[in-house]
Amino acid sequence: MNCYLQNWIGGEWIDGGAGRLAVEDPATGEPAYEHACADAGDVAMAVASARACHARGLLTRMRPIERGRLVQAMGHWIAERTDVIAETLTHEQGKPLWEARNEVVNACRYFEYYGNQAALVEGRSIPLGASYLDYTVLEPYGVSAQIIPWNFPLEVAARSIAAGLATGNACVVKTSELTPCASGCFAQAAEAVGLPTGALHVFTGLGPDAGAALASHPDVNQIVFTGSIPTGQKIAAAASRTVVPCVLELGGKSAAIVHDDADLEAFETDVRRGIFVNAGQICSALSRVVAHVSIHDELVDRIAGVARSLSIGPGLELTEFGPNMGPMISAKQRDRAVDMVAGAEREGVAVVTGGRRPNLPGHFMDPTVLSGVEPGMSIAQTEIFGPVISVLRFNDEADSIRIANGTRYGLVAGVFTRDLDRATRAARALRAGQVFVNEWFAGGVETPFGGFGKSGYGREKGREALMNYVQTKNVAIRIGES
Repeated sequence: MNCYLQNWIGGEWIDGGAGRLAVEDPATGEPAYEHACADAGDVAMAVASARACHARGLLTRMRPIERGRLVQAMGHWIAERTDVIAETLTHEQGKPLWEARNEVVNACRYFEYYGNQAALVEGRSIPLGASYLDYTVLEPYGVSAQIIPWNFPLEVAARSIAAGLATGNACVVKTSELTPCASGCFAQAAEAVGLPTGALHVFTGLGPDAGAALASHPDVNQIVFTGSIPTGQKIAAAASRTVVPCVLELGGKSAAIVHDDADLEAFETDVRRGIFVNAGQICSALSRVVAHVSIHDELVDRIAGVARSLSIGPGLELTEFGPNMGPMISAKQRDRAVDMVAGAEREGVAVVTGGRRPNLPGHFMDPTVLSGVEPGMSIAQTEIFGPVISVLRFNDEADSIRIANGTRYGLVAGVFTRDLDRATRAARALRAGQVFVNEWFAGGVETPFGGFGKSGYGREKGREALMNYVQTKNVAIRIGES
């Protein structure tokens, strides 16, 4: 064990009521850290502290611009320690060090963006005639419970913490038990910049214990969750019992429609970023390519070439130069992906490249390209959450939209074509919360993100996300006659 990390609850670093848990390095399969493990009692302590912070108005009585400065300062503090935080992230999550550095940088952008937005969360005046003064006020919910996944533990936490604090909510954050260590930077930053006690709590614990206790706590006023559909359904059920709003981001099976006039060479870069970054463990991954019949075979060859060009190895040994890919998060996750590919192969799908475990320690999987995939197959319908891309073929525009929309998900989608009219028609017809045209992952912290269908509801990122953290109060005043 290299070190032991504690939870941050009530403005103090404390041990966990559930003892300690080992945090594994996916590149070796060996323990890298130990972390305090919270139980329901720790959760209750955190929620009580957050409730007290909100009741005392420690955030809400601040001028919003001052609150925004604190949020920005947290981002600056984290940015100054990018290299150290990134190395911890690589050890616990497995992604290449350069990807981990990018994640830290992206996390800091949320604090910059939402810190700037704090003073812009405004109500409005409603004209009711000479006898009334009517206006709205946007008020924070109070205690924001945030349950964070393991695939992008810093970025996902930053987007909810920054927005929650900027709008005056006290945030109670449960990190994943697989990747809790780098997330301590948020607590350290809060402590360093003087965030009021109780405004932020960061701890880890097991989902059935700490996660369930947080989602069902009666003093929680709002819940933000990113993860699987089954867990999201449990979160939503718990929230319904306490009658609090949720933001749920539940994954996807996203499709890129590639027309016969698309820039196929440029699309190779989209494939590299869209499915092989973070070993494909991305909710908005480019997991399906829907290719026009006339370019299908060429596109399969190009995508396979991208997959074969990747170097695989421990994240600390990989550089940004020379395409590369780290391990998956766990043996369980890797074996699930490998088994799904084997099942598809039994159904007649061609494994063009990959699909196997390389002869390496740790939780690695070869970058995988599948051809001959039909829309109704399990491999085309189920989120794999691994470095596996399926190529399907279409005949005309209507066919491409039908295939792209033909899953229960609706997180993101893409269309690649030089024809602007065709791209616009597709953007209108695709059932997804975000549509990329000619660049996968176009956009950024400023652009709203969230799903249709089983991909969830609510929006993260952009100004729209701020509305998740506030509720509208209307004030109607009868003005007496002079």
